[in-house]
Amino acid sequence: MNSVAIAPFRAPARAFDTVAEDYDRIFTNSAIGRAQRDAVWEVARTVFSPGSRILELNCGTGEDAFFLSGLGMNVCAYDASENMIAVARSRQVREAPRSSVDFHVLPTENLATLRRLPQFDGAFSNFGGLNCVTNLAEVGRQLASLVKPGGAVVLTLCSRVCLWEIAWFLSHGNARRAFRRVRGRTTATLNDVPVDVQYRTVREIRAALHPWFGLRRVKSIGLAVPPSYLEHWAHRHRELLAVMRSIDSIASEWPILRVLGDHLLLVLERTEA
Repeated sequence: MNSVAIAPFRAPARAFDTVAEDYDRIFTNSAIGRAQRDAVWEVARTVFSPGSRILELNCGTGEDAFFLSGLGMNVCAYDASENMIAVARSRQVREAPRSSVDFHVLPTENLATLRRLPQFDGAFSNFGGLNCVTNLAEVGRQLASLVKPGGAVVLTLCSRVCLWEIAWFLSHGNARRAFRRVRGRTTATLNDVPVDVQYRTVREIRAALHPWFGLRRVKSIGLAVPPSYLEHWAHRHRELLAVMRSIDSIASEWPILRVLGDHLLLVLERTEA
């Protein structure tokens, strides 16, 4: 499975290869990263059942896979970045040798290569990996063949409109960065490697995944809690960050506000289509 790496999808993989060794220090173990991930895990606990077989896309260094395995699930975790998978496997040996997780290198766009596997009970993708996918509808079509009808799918993507981002950069006189997501598409750079990023609305995501998946729930991740690049700010305001986490736990699913955070969390159900 590790040999699968199709050239057109290598740009995001190359970019994340460059940050794999530092990713856990920069995000996973940061105060903001922990706050946002805890909010996602709160939903995952209620959606997936122990004993389920879960397909994880864009698994990164394996933090979510280890969590799901700790809840009694069997996880097949995939990422396009060879270095991310190498870090995940190293962590598994050190931190979770008994975890029921299999890590493999595979671009999300090539999910069709898994069609001979038994169908999964659910699927999971966290923190914007799907924003790097150009054709989300095609990914949805491939994913549909891998998830059982009635199976739950939890997807967390970067949002189109982030109130924190707009307010922060406008207050620093940078209107271009304040509204970079609103245009729906931008080019980000990770260690000088460019990555094309798509910022989709809930309506666009829902349309792309129709008719294979029905939308059941929408939640904002990082509404009061700021984006991860403000970790320096959060480090100086730990007590305020705790208050912001509490606000998110209350208001993150309110109409309008649920689409204005750093990320969108969508819970979908595999239909009979």
